[in-house]
Amino acid sequence: MSKIIVENYTKILSDKEVLKNINYIFESGMIYGLYGRNGSGKTMLLRALAGMIYATSGQIRYDDKVLHKDIDFPEDTGIIIETMSLLPQYDAFTNLKMLSMIRHIASEEDIKQTLEDVGLNPSDKKKVKTYSLGMKQKLVIAQALFEKPKVLLLDEPTNALDEISIYRIRDLFKKLRDTGCIIIIASHNKEDIDCLCDKVLIMKSGELSEKQE
Repeated sequence: MSKIIVENYTKILSDKEVLKNINYIFESGMIYGLYGRNGSGKTMLLRALAGMIYATSGQIRYDDKVLHKDIDFPEDTGIIIETMSLLPQYDAFTNLKMLSMIRHIASEEDIKQTLEDVGLNPSDKKKVKTYSLGMKQKLVIAQALFEKPKVLLLDEPTNALDEISIYRIRDLFKKLRDTGCIIIIASHNKEDIDCLCDKVLIMKSGELSEKQE
């Protein structure tokens, strides 16, 4: 994946323009920060990029493939948007193992390594329903990472994490960027945006603009 191209993208919900004529090119090997208040359109843009909503007008292309025309959902994409589903009756390893059966990309070794990378013990048999919020967030991040995606769409990825875990996760994102991944992070944690992002994009009332240096 080398580019995501957003062209004249508008989304209207209940007679309100929640995304207004957005034009932008996201390129590989970059971390983009989407910064804005609640209700500014950050999450809605991520949902559009993930193929979770349809455009009122305009389009999104992943390289030469038009979303909802050539592909239903973006390929090789890790997603954290709103409440991601976990299987509460199973442990962390089993959660990822069951997910891996859909695409058959990740090995058991990949799963174990990703869990260790985010700070979870792959041998721990504790059920996810007993996890703290921070542990659940780590598993959600592992879920987005374990199949080595070429695109990451992340909504408030460091929510509920302690300081040491935040540093660990930021390092993971940077390493993934260096493999050529396109990473787009929506956050109102200014430190996340400042520490991680190569480019900062401002969302305001459904409009997107690039922050000037």
